Amino acid sequence: MVSITINGKQYQAAENMTIMEAAKANSIHIPNLCYLEGIHEFGSCRICVVEVEGAKTLQAACITKICDGMRIHTNSERVRKARKVIYELLVSDHAKDCLSCKRNQSCELQALGKALGVEDYRFEGERSVRNDDISVSITRDMTKCILCRRCVTVCNDIQGAGILNAQNRGFDTVIGPAMDLQLGTVNCIFCGQCTVVCPVGALKETDSIQDVWNALNDKSKRVVAQVAPAIRVSIGEEFGYEAGSRVTGKLAAALRRLGFDDVFDTNFTADLTIMEEGTEFLARLKKALLGEGAVLPMITSCSPGWIKFIEHAYPDKLTHLSTCKSPHMMMGALVKSYYAQKINVDPKDIFVVSVMPCTAKKSEISRAEMKNYGLKNVDAVLTTRELAAMIKEAGIDFHALPDEEFDNPLGMSSGAADIFGVTGGVMEAALRTVYEVVTGRQLPFDGLHVAPIVGLESVKVAELTIDNPLDEYKFLDGVTLKVAVTSGVKAANRLVDEISKGKSPYHFIEVMGCPGGCIMGGGQPRSSDPQVKLKRLKGIYTEDEAKVLRKSHENPYVTAIYEEFLGHPNGHLSHELLHTHYVKRGIFNELTSESFVVSKKASAPQASVKQAPKEPMQQHTRDGLASTKIMELETENARLKNELNSALETVELFKKIIVSSSAKNR
Repeated sequence: MVSITINGKQYQAAENMTIMEAAKANSIHIPNLCYLEGIHEFGSCRICVVEVEGAKTLQAACITKICDGMRIHTNSERVRKARKVIYELLVSDHAKDCLSCKRNQSCELQALGKALGVEDYRFEGERSVRNDDISVSITRDMTKCILCRRCVTVCNDIQGAGILNAQNRGFDTVIGPAMDLQLGTVNCIFCGQCTVVCPVGALKETDSIQDVWNALNDKSKRVVAQVAPAIRVSIGEEFGYEAGSRVTGKLAAALRRLGFDDVFDTNFTADLTIMEEGTEFLARLKKALLGEGAVLPMITSCSPGWIKFIEHAYPDKLTHLSTCKSPHMMMGALVKSYYAQKINVDPKDIFVVSVMPCTAKKSEISRAEMKNYGLKNVDAVLTTRELAAMIKEAGIDFHALPDEEFDNPLGMSSGAADIFGVTGGVMEAALRTVYEVVTGRQLPFDGLHVAPIVGLESVKVAELTIDNPLDEYKFLDGVTLKVAVTSGVKAANRLVDEISKGKSPYHFIEVMGCPGGCIMGGGQPRSSDPQVKLKRLKGIYTEDEAKVLRKSHENPYVTAIYEEFLGHPNGHLSHELLHTHYVKRGIFNELTSESFVVSKKASAPQASVKQAPKEPMQQHTRDGLASTKIMELETENARLKNELNSALETVELFKKIIVSSSAKNR
């Protein structure tokens, strides 16, 4: 421990702490912008500057380590004035269309200006000319980028994708792919983690709200909604609920109030996925054990971000993937076949909307192979944030909504489907069913939770020995199944690398594209709560444990759909509707011509001075013109005086800094 003084008071702190950490530990807030605790500590914005006695210049609190005897001032006049100048310089090259910006009132830059007491922008000048880049999943509006580099850290260090970096230098610096390429043309996996950490409106999901409103207003369309498991423990945050709060019933009610004709649950097809994927796994395992040749380990295929990653990075390993579509794509296929037939509606007149925690789902629905009978399985994807925006726009009081149920026959699910929303959930759901199908006995874990794969670690492994299986599965007697679970493609890269080297010991691997799984997807509410992952995870497991049915094969509506329509798992119709194939892309997209670009346009810099008033529509009298001119001149004179005073204040500030620095140098 070391002794430091902050704003005249003495504190004890660990010697490896930064000024920011030491201040926070002692309930002292230092304004910041680019800083993300434990993730991005780069010091690029300089908003967190503090005064350290003996230092020549103000120090960035997020990267400056404390030392014994350090005397720090976080709120001196010099510091406050410097922060305002830094802030105003940042916004001088920032689009000021706050009222129409998607991040209005949830923008960290906007909130910071209020906290710093900035009420005017003194600096005007040349503006950067930057491009808009719109892919099917993510929109980059570089006129709003403040070069904080949070997205760079998340893309490179957390996900290991390496798509976003600082290009060029100085005033020409822009954050994006190399060579000014568009996101839709490179090996971006569209995980959307960059959109979660962006403090402003520079990175966001590509908007689908208007498409959905248009469908809801089209009386010729039957509009069907489906909801992913992770939404039910996260959307409440957009309405003031604590992270992890289960609002499943209100979610179903809200969708009906918006005008959806049918409100189904993606969990139903999560149960169906377990039937299809479990059957596929057992078939592969049998062939491998009997020496008939099969590709193992089999890897899950629920996460489109993960799928796109392996298509780029390991195109020769696609045969390891399960051929199952993701649950929401299965739902879309069934709505436009089984359900359309059941209600006697032409599939062309059905519009399927998926509410997902994931930005990558937006690109998934645009893939050429995600169609049946010439129709897209899913027509639009709304992120959690987008659905919340629609509910607010419609004036729906979310808190006052009653709890309602999803619609059947595609709305009932088991608890196993709920845990698809967290890392390890798909694997646990599969093991609950596979073990019982093979042995006739319940999975031998307390509460049906496979403890070694529960939690938020990046890689988790488990083993399960099969003893005394049913007669038709005698080939598994004494076999120890080895499984692995990972989330985030950086960790997944390690497991696939083992496969490439022929060193993988596993039979079955679950991969989710986002760290922590769908609860932390790129379309989820942005949160400053350090416990948000754990709270959402707990909410998902509570939802599972509250269900009467906890295993996918126990869902009576799943049993019914096989009897009425599909036949049996992995049958001909199942393969036609519920399974897919993958595309070899290569790291530079050299193996395919497919792209995910919507548009790209140059954004002209905004005028650096106020626009001259438009010429009047009618001829005014000479007196009226003179009076108007005088008022304009008086207004302009007042503005110039204010600017002069502000400029003089800034000059005096810089003079003091220079004098102070010179004195210390002597």
